[in-house]
Amino acid sequence: MTIASLTPLDLAALLCSRVCHDVISPVGAIINGLEVLDGEEDEEMRAVAMELIKRSAISASARLQFCRLAFGAAGSFGASIDTGDAEKVARDIFANDRTILQWIGRRRLASRNSVKLLLNMCLVAAGSVPRGGVITVEISGEEEDAMMIRVEAKGTNAKLSHGAADILTGNSSTEMIDGRSIQLYFTTLLARECQVTLDAATSPEAVVLTATPAPTRNDIQ
Repeated sequence: MTIASLTPLDLAALLCSRVCHDVISPVGAIINGLEVLDGEEDEEMRAVAMELIKRSAISASARLQFCRLAFGAAGSFGASIDTGDAEKVARDIFANDRTILQWIGRRRLASRNSVKLLLNMCLVAAGSVPRGGVITVEISGEEEDAMMIRVEAKGTNAKLSHGAADILTGNSSTEMIDGRSIQLYFTTLLARECQVTLDAATSPEAVVLTATPAPTRNDIQ
């Protein structure tokens, strides 16, 4: 099968669509809450509307901060990013009753694309447990070297779709890439840019994603 190859314009357009999709829901809820406040005199209903606005605003902010690191150009070109910042935005976006995030590994500076890859692997893992579960992120490796990343998702009926597995392993055609699958494709581009091997493994109730750096000359010797 031919590996998918998108034009820069198509890639940018599909990623923008993905970001908009993530933010539309909480923004819409804010608008609904404001409409209730505008025409409601009952204090109890106004309190409910205010709570909806507050929760939705927090959600929208968390999603935008996450997308800024996962898809955008946070920091200057060539700059390193603190993995602690990645942990914070991941905890904020997964802050709900259905998902537990466990983060293992010391805080370190890493290349911008490595941090993007890490966060996109978290998104893929979360998508494999739509009913919620436990997502465990493990980071290892010396700070001057590329990161070894392992992200495990455990939950009821945890699995990757057949199409997702194909895209993540680089066995996809351009026809498979659309607004729903663009994030998976972007993850493979990041892995390629970071010169790591991206693997996806499934077992009953678990999905494991790993990004393994290519061996250096010193490792080979």
